[in-house]
Amino acid sequence: MDIILFGIFLLACCAAGATGAMFPPGSWYRTLEKPPWTPPDWAFPLAWTSIYILISFAGARVAVLDDNAYAMAFWASQAAFATLWTPIFFGLRRMKGALLVMAPLWISVAACTWFNFGLDFWAGLAFLPYLAWVSVAAALNFTVWRLNPGVKPVKPSEI
Repeated sequence: MDIILFGIFLLACCAAGATGAMFPPGSWYRTLEKPPWTPPDWAFPLAWTSIYILISFAGARVAVLDDNAYAMAFWASQAAFATLWTPIFFGLRRMKGALLVMAPLWISVAACTWFNFGLDFWAGLAFLPYLAWVSVAAALNFTVWRLNPGVKPVKPSEI
């Protein structure tokens, strides 16, 4: 594995993750009704740090391989949708809109996992925790939206 490529992928993950610092859950999120299976608050940074390391590892392994175009395209796609989800859910409080981002995010992660497995077993394996996490996140996004129908979105000018 090329350590410089790993660093580049990790830097991209950190840039995507910066939206979490820009749009933290805050008190608004704590007041929402959530299902009993909601992960505890401490699990989120632990999960995302682990996922970022794993998918950076996968990206660095696959980037140097022939026929990696689809894997790389889906890697970039998942990063873009993951970056977009946070400001829509936490910033604008548009839970239904976040679901519309979650769908292509899940597809991108699943497709990247699939193509990674076709190129490199370890890269595919490294994406499985992300696929599991984004599946839980999608179910949580949907359930929180359903449990909190009266939440008013924030106007972009109010952020």
